[in-house]
Amino acid sequence: MLKGSHPVTIDAKGRIAIPASYRQSLIDDCAGRLVITRHWDGCLLIYPGPEFQAFESRLLSRGGLDPKVRNIQRFFIGNARDIDMDRQGRLLLPSNLRMAAGLESRAVLSGIGNLFELWDEAQFNARAEDTAASLAKDAANGELPDVLMDISL
Repeated sequence: MLKGSHPVTIDAKGRIAIPASYRQSLIDDCAGRLVITRHWDGCLLIYPGPEFQAFESRLLSRGGLDPKVRNIQRFFIGNARDIDMDRQGRLLLPSNLRMAAGLESRAVLSGIGNLFELWDEAQFNARAEDTAASLAKDAANGELPDVLMDISL
């Protein structure tokens, strides 16, 4: 389970270091082979290889006749790149994906279950503040999504 938010630095070569707490499990689970792709929210998604394969299979099983489905397939799969952790636990981020997410030197790697999101640090912090305020307002007004109503905090 990938969880927590971790500040990371993007070095001059476009690499990030995976936090040490995840390295061994990623080596054990997927031999350090990951897949990175874009997300329309403005971040990058980093999946362990088998997790991306499962996502890709589910997405492709939806067929390709509907233009909206095809566009989503094209967006996620067409932007996907295989990346391998090096011996120091670093990932080389493709330059086109770094540019698409506005990543320069300071970023946040956020684990959300079966994948990581990689955000520009300023965007992540601004979004976190906006989300916290919005959720507090929605909770106070009883307007949380129905799928969350049976979860106790």
